[in-house]
Amino acid sequence: MRLSLSKIGWGCGLVAVSTLASCAPGPSHPPRKAQQVMYQWHDDGGPGAIAINIRLSEQKAFITRGGRDVGWTYVATGKEGHGTAPGSYSITEKIVDKHSNRYGWIEDEFGNVVDGDAKPGDHTGPGEKYVPAPMPYWMRLTSYGIGMHGGIIPQPGEPASHGCIRLPHEFVPTLFDEVKVGTPVRISY
Repeated sequence: MRLSLSKIGWGCGLVAVSTLASCAPGPSHPPRKAQQVMYQWHDDGGPGAIAINIRLSEQKAFITRGGRDVGWTYVATGKEGHGTAPGSYSITEKIVDKHSNRYGWIEDEFGNVVDGDAKPGDHTGPGEKYVPAPMPYWMRLTSYGIGMHGGIIPQPGEPASHGCIRLPHEFVPTLFDEVKVGTPVRISY
């Protein structure tokens, strides 16, 4: 059946015209930049223990439970000169609120960072102070200070740390709650 505007009536024709008018471009605001997906978590809570495999070449950690994939996350491992060593490790310590005893920054009296890559013994000027780097949800892997913790991942897929494995702040509490002392962590290329 073919309908013409005269058979439909003017009321329907006006609805059609107004509907088409709503398709006209709106204000010319620049589109919002899409958020990059930093992690996915779909743990079924079923049987089996958590295991973590960190791939340095991808700067990603893949998490399994009893051999089943339950999630992945971007990580930021050691940058040049501070590389994260491949190998088989296990979590030996868990601390919710830890600060580095090796790295931090220096800020002035107003809280402005004047040196973003400082060590505890570095010189500070008048009104400046050294601030140890926070390492929330610390999961120790080595006796010499390498572990996994929440941190900034400035460019997903690129190393950025002093050797630790940084995890996204939004995800690290979830992983921290699921791992135990003894959880295996494999780091490979």
